[in-house]
Amino acid sequence: MLFKLAWRNLWRQKRRSLLTASALALALFLSLLTRCIQEGTYSHNIDNAARFATGLIQLQHPQFHHTGSIDDLVESNDNFIAKAKQLQAITHLLPRIESFALAAGESSSKAAMVMAGIPGKEQDYSGITKYLVEGEFIQSQDKQVLIGQGLADYLKLNLGDDLVLYGQGYRGQTAAGLYPIKGILSFPTPGLDDKFVYLPLTLAQSFFSTGDKVTHHVIHLSSLDALNRTRDELTELYPQLAVRDWPQLAPEMAQQIWLDKAGGQFMMLLLYAIVGFALFATLMMTMLERQREFGVMLATGMSRARIQILLTIESIFIAMLGVIIGLSITIPCLALLHLYPIRLTGDAAQMLLSMGWDPIIPVKVSAELIGHQILIMLSLLTLCLSYPIWRIQKLSLVDALKGGQHAT
Repeated sequence: MLFKLAWRNLWRQKRRSLLTASALALALFLSLLTRCIQEGTYSHNIDNAARFATGLIQLQHPQFHHTGSIDDLVESNDNFIAKAKQLQAITHLLPRIESFALAAGESSSKAAMVMAGIPGKEQDYSGITKYLVEGEFIQSQDKQVLIGQGLADYLKLNLGDDLVLYGQGYRGQTAAGLYPIKGILSFPTPGLDDKFVYLPLTLAQSFFSTGDKVTHHVIHLSSLDALNRTRDELTELYPQLAVRDWPQLAPEMAQQIWLDKAGGQFMMLLLYAIVGFALFATLMMTMLERQREFGVMLATGMSRARIQILLTIESIFIAMLGVIIGLSITIPCLALLHLYPIRLTGDAAQMLLSMGWDPIIPVKVSAELIGHQILIMLSLLTLCLSYPIWRIQKLSLVDALKGGQHAT
């Protein structure tokens, strides 16, 4: 009976009910659109940055993150890495060596970052050949190297010239080699372009005398949502190693995302506050206009609790109507933006293209994001409803029958 009565009461003031539901729908649309674009952009940027450099997760020696020493190595044989390959969320698992050496040409020298991996897997993972501006990409068995454009210019080396590498190998051994330059890479970040040398993994293992060991394993996942779970699983599988995720590997980027997310949440709070005040005003207006009606109900024997339940049911109906209208508009828009993301133009697009990234504004659509925003809207409704419910509890029967504005 209360449900039928609440439904009828809802349409006694059609305009007010539809305006309130529309306000909720608009808030849901704006909040979902904002959050989905935010999360989509974060995921897109994290994925691109991970493929470009660190990966989403790394398996390292416990001391390697602090020392960066070639002495702090991990195994890379099939038996060692087989446990990690069994995890379903892992899509890429690449052994790498990263260290430093002195790079020299005929008349000059410079400290260089030496990176090594399996060329075929690296190309499949990061698409490194898109940065190749001269020469050819190396193969696994090559005795040649790739070099950054900035470093090549500084050392005055060209394609086919010999690059001298000299440094410290595993456990104090001397690392020295003379390698022809097979290709030149041009990166959008000068800090990398000016010091980058890339070797096949087998050649780097020979140069640094590491045997079959590497400095770390780079891991990529099918989804960022699986990051925490996979990190915990790897920690259990490899308790003797350090399992580091992308916020630990790229703390500057993690901090930037945190600050941007904090700004976005502040704007969302402003939106919720505006909608909350409108909803609160509507509920209070409904309660004040219906004081005589509530007084008659009390006089005829209806309990205050049942009147409070009636008002709550009416509010739930309005919220459900707002959610239905909001989702019916929002979900098709999000699906369209997910399939056909907005493409950037101008300088912003050129900057992303120079980094090898697709110049788009991606949208992330997930049931968790949708459910979270719906829950916030219902919580907002509950908060706004609390005061009118309290007013009904304190309602004076005599003043309510008179229709007084201060019947408490």
